[in-house]
Amino acid sequence: MDAPAAPAAEHDLHDLARALPHVELVHGPSGNPIYQVGRKSFVYFRTPRPDAFDPVTGERYDDVVILRVDGEDAKQALVQDPATPFFTTPHFDGYDAVLVRLSRLAELTRLELAELVEDAWLSRASARRARVYLDSGHRITD
Repeated sequence: MDAPAAPAAEHDLHDLARALPHVELVHGPSGNPIYQVGRKSFVYFRTPRPDAFDPVTGERYDDVVILRVDGEDAKQALVQDPATPFFTTPHFDGYDAVLVRLSRLAELTRLELAELVEDAWLSRASARRARVYLDSGHRITD
């Protein structure tokens, strides 16, 4: 019998993003972490904003992370499935990214999160960097 898959945690998000090549960690104006490849953000810890809030209390979420995706189809596949913790807001219409709250990250396994972070990186890396990474055979999802 296989052991259950480990749930994802915030530290996994940081570890996975840092494990990819050519990644730079920068900080936003509020000190929020932003992971970039070639100066393009692929994982972005967002500050509380008026478009992401608790529908009951109206309180702004303070634990939202933006993950880039490879196009509208990938985005819709994640946000339209009610079984996933992903969502979007009208502010992100036309923007290839999904949102997830850190408080819901454990609904994913570490492997599922690794695939999402890797896909986010691939969507923002240069074609050359992506090709070299994929050809290397060393993947963070292994």
